[in-house]
Amino acid sequence: MKKISLIALLLMFGVNSYSAPVNIVAAENFYGELAKEVGGSAVSVQSIISNPDADPHLFTTSPSVSRGLSQAQIIIYNGADYDSWINQMLTGVDKSKVTVINVADLVGVKSGQNPHLWYKPETFPKLAQLLAARINQLAPASQAQTNANLQKFTQAHQTVVQNIAASKAKYAGTQVTATEPVFGYLADALGLKMQGLDFQWKIMNDSEPTPKMIASYQSLLTGKKVKVLFYNNQVSDSITKNMQDLARKNGVSVVGVSETMPANTTINKWLNQEISATDAALAKLH
Repeated sequence: MKKISLIALLLMFGVNSYSAPVNIVAAENFYGELAKEVGGSAVSVQSIISNPDADPHLFTTSPSVSRGLSQAQIIIYNGADYDSWINQMLTGVDKSKVTVINVADLVGVKSGQNPHLWYKPETFPKLAQLLAARINQLAPASQAQTNANLQKFTQAHQTVVQNIAASKAKYAGTQVTATEPVFGYLADALGLKMQGLDFQWKIMNDSEPTPKMIASYQSLLTGKKVKVLFYNNQVSDSITKNMQDLARKNGVSVVGVSETMPANTTINKWLNQEISATDAALAKLH
């Protein structure tokens, strides 16, 4: 009799403790990766833009994206006009039942400002805290795991903070430029002085820089007024290739940064790799 009662109790405990994973859809793969790192086995994550070799500006939606959004309990998107394609798709989402996270709103970035928020040092920690709180509400049985994952991520992110501080102490004030403002927030955090912003924004918005802008930008490279040229290694066109060639010919270091997160890494490893590549380029010139 005792054995039967024990088996029944174990079965009851197993049924009551099980909960389906929380469905999370992220517009970009770095936000999806963060959800996986924080949620672990408590979440099922779909990242809409996930190919690290594709140009994210050329993304188009599909029926599978709509299906994923319709089943999501948490939706994360960048905002600040970066992924405006999602706005129409969100009109059919019942926001009383789904948590919709606009990352730009979370970190206080407005429409018209630099939308590359993932290079803003505070973005991932703030989003991680919010995700953990929401996952704990939806999957309370996994709370211990989620909180442990959050702590692990937060501790690992301290290496990013420390590496930023160490680089800034060495190279703050160094003049740099970029083909578009992908790396802008992290360059600011490193204390680098970004030049040629008008040209960068034209490239980002797929519009033609004026001849005056091009001449001014070229003079940054030919006159060696900058030490480093950052470029988006996922976007390639003739004008940005020409600027890279011009930089190399004039002894300006060229550093590729990724707009979409590379495969088989973590958030903090990715950021630290970008900081390390920047340090290596700057070290050659000091």
